[in-house]
Amino acid sequence: MTKWLEYWVGFSRVPGIGPVRLRALLDHFGDIRQAWGASAATLNAIGFYRRTIESLHSVRNKLDLAKELERVTRLGITVLTWDSSDYPSLLKNIPDPPPVLYVQGELLSRDEWALAVVGTRRATVYGREATRRLVGALAAGGVTIVSGLAYGIDTHAHQAALEAGGRTIAVLGSGVDIIYPAKNRQLAERIASRGAVVSEYPLGTRPESGNFPRRNRIISGLSLGVLVVEGTRRSGAMITADYAADQGREIFAVPGNISSPNSAGPHQLIQQGAKLVASIGDVLEELNLTMVTQQSEAREIIPDNEVEAVLLEQLSSEPIHVDELGRTAGLSISEVSSTLTLMELKGKVRQVGGMNYVIAREVGVPYVVE
Repeated sequence: MTKWLEYWVGFSRVPGIGPVRLRALLDHFGDIRQAWGASAATLNAIGFYRRTIESLHSVRNKLDLAKELERVTRLGITVLTWDSSDYPSLLKNIPDPPPVLYVQGELLSRDEWALAVVGTRRATVYGREATRRLVGALAAGGVTIVSGLAYGIDTHAHQAALEAGGRTIAVLGSGVDIIYPAKNRQLAERIASRGAVVSEYPLGTRPESGNFPRRNRIISGLSLGVLVVEGTRRSGAMITADYAADQGREIFAVPGNISSPNSAGPHQLIQQGAKLVASIGDVLEELNLTMVTQQSEAREIIPDNEVEAVLLEQLSSEPIHVDELGRTAGLSISEVSSTLTLMELKGKVRQVGGMNYVIAREVGVPYVVE
């Protein structure tokens, strides 16, 4: 337990006091409790603006520290600070780590092997499938997936990690008690049970637009690298990539259709030197996370009969309609449909809407007709 935890919680509620100013206070006073009781004259002497001084005094006069800490504890939330022994080491080493991290769920030492996966809220079928394919294999092999719980690529990254039995961390731009978007509340609960939902913002903080760009530094800070799947050149995913570059993290990008605006961001990153990702091997090589390969290979698809083998030859990550599958495979539509239904139950293929199918994972040993 961090000493004087209630004072850390108190400072997290003071507008205008972030990592830089709190560090200045700690350097001057020596500990968090003395910093909390600083006089206006002392704060002025060490360079604090009048507005910040007034903000601290206002919060200090209104906030009952014991009750606030009790409220946090009652909700089952863990509070980590710079003084906590289990504060994530990767995050602590970025230029401006959050002094306080509210955690719903649990952060483990194995989460140091983490990859951030981010992208547009308006994900295409290609972007969703690329995310599921890459994240599923990485998470199954022990890589923790970090993202921002937003619609689109973020949501699909969290879901794919959970479906693969892996761990995932969601970083919010609000308090951990206010899930945004609200429709992802159940997903957030699943994430907390198999990973963590975290935020530097205190309880009750609304999801204001200005919070999200800054929270992106935590997404990259918790990770060894950042993978951008889809996004425009001015998207939040590109802000996360900028933070990753500043933090010395590896940057990865999935190439896309040159006519799609969602490909502009990843393509710009690739032109600037980001690692092009076409398979999980591209990530593993760069981050030296080769323990994933053995486990992902064990999940390869092996066709159970000749019809499955023929269909698997035609399937890829690009959606294909059952009618087209029937024509290219030389099979009747009824035979294709019934076989695909069974293959979907086995987890070999996925329907992505409108009777269009994609392969779920890489194909393994081919079926041999005797």
